[in-house]
Amino acid sequence: MPTKSDIAAVVLAAGASRRFGEANKLLARIEGRTLIERVVDAVEAGGVGDIVVVTGWDRETVEETLRGRGLRFAHSERWEDGMGASIGTGIAALDARASAAFVVPGDMPLLTAQVVAQLIDAFERAGRERIVFPTTKAGEQRNPVLWPRRHFGALLALPPATGGKALLQLIAAECLLVPTEDATLSDVDTATELEAARKIAQE
Repeated sequence: MPTKSDIAAVVLAAGASRRFGEANKLLARIEGRTLIERVVDAVEAGGVGDIVVVTGWDRETVEETLRGRGLRFAHSERWEDGMGASIGTGIAALDARASAAFVVPGDMPLLTAQVVAQLIDAFERAGRERIVFPTTKAGEQRNPVLWPRRHFGALLALPPATGGKALLQLIAAECLLVPTEDATLSDVDTATELEAARKIAQE
C-alpha cells in the first residue's frame, strides 16, 4: 500500500488495563504477536508515516516489545489522569509535517491495514478536510479517528479525563463516517474479550 508520509498516528498504550487483571493486556498475544504489535503493524502497513506510541504504565516493557521498529515513543507523565492526557502527549510529539493524525487505541488487535488505508482514502477524497472514522453496521462511531491538523489544538486542549468522542459530537458536521466490518473494530478490555478476538483471528 502507498505510504502517505504526512499522515501520522498516535497509538495509545499508556493505560493500566485494570479490567483485564494484573497483566498488561497490550502484551497478550494473538497468533504469535502482542496486541500492541498487531495495532502498530496495521497502522504502518495501512500507509501511515510518523507513528508515535504513547506510554504510561509499564512503560519499559511496552518500549522493549516495540523496539527496533520505525516508530517513536512519547511518555505521558499524566497517564493516570485519563485518555485526554495521553492524546495530548501524542499530538504534541508529532512531526511538524503531519497534515493529519490517527488517534488509535492500542487494544484493537483485529484492526487491519485495509481499514486504515480505507480511512486514509476517504480522507483524501474529501479534500483532506474532514474528520474520518469507521462506524459499525448500526452506525456507531468506532476507532481509529483520523483528525486533520487544524483540530490538533483542540486535541491538545482536551481535559485529561476526556477522550475525543465528546469533541466529535460538538463538530459532527465536519465528520465523515466510513462503514466498516464490526469485528475489525473490536477492542479488548477483558480476558473474555481477548479469547473472542483470538477466535475471530483464526477464522
